[in-house]
Amino acid sequence: MILVDTSVWVDFFAGRRLTHVAKLEQLVLDNENLALCGVVLTEILQGIPDDTTYRSVRRHLAPLVMLPMTEKVFVNAAEIYRKLRKRGITIRKTNDCIIAATVLEHHCQLLHSDKDFVPIEKYFPLKVV
Repeated sequence: MILVDTSVWVDFFAGRRLTHVAKLEQLVLDNENLALCGVVLTEILQGIPDDTTYRSVRRHLAPLVMLPMTEKVFVNAAEIYRKLRKRGITIRKTNDCIIAATVLEHHCQLLHSDKDFVPIEKYFPLKVV
């Protein structure tokens, strides 16, 4: 299972021809199990200004697996942030720690194009596509 981060979905829905978008398109063609979590869904939908596009994006995302986010995910996200901070690394967006903790909790992979995940990959067993 692969959780696809907001950074990839935004470029995908904008029609950008980028490497991570091509990877997502290939995963769709290969019928890979793609997943979302609540944070990613919220980030995607909150940026859509018009109702028609909003409904269209909702339809495209509806078949994806929605990974549950338990209290453990949020505690682990705080631990990710704290451990990196002790190393002098500040993750800019708390949501990225929550997304990483969700991926770790569900033993899946992450497809992203966000530099905040790079130090998480380095210091935690985050599997990236």
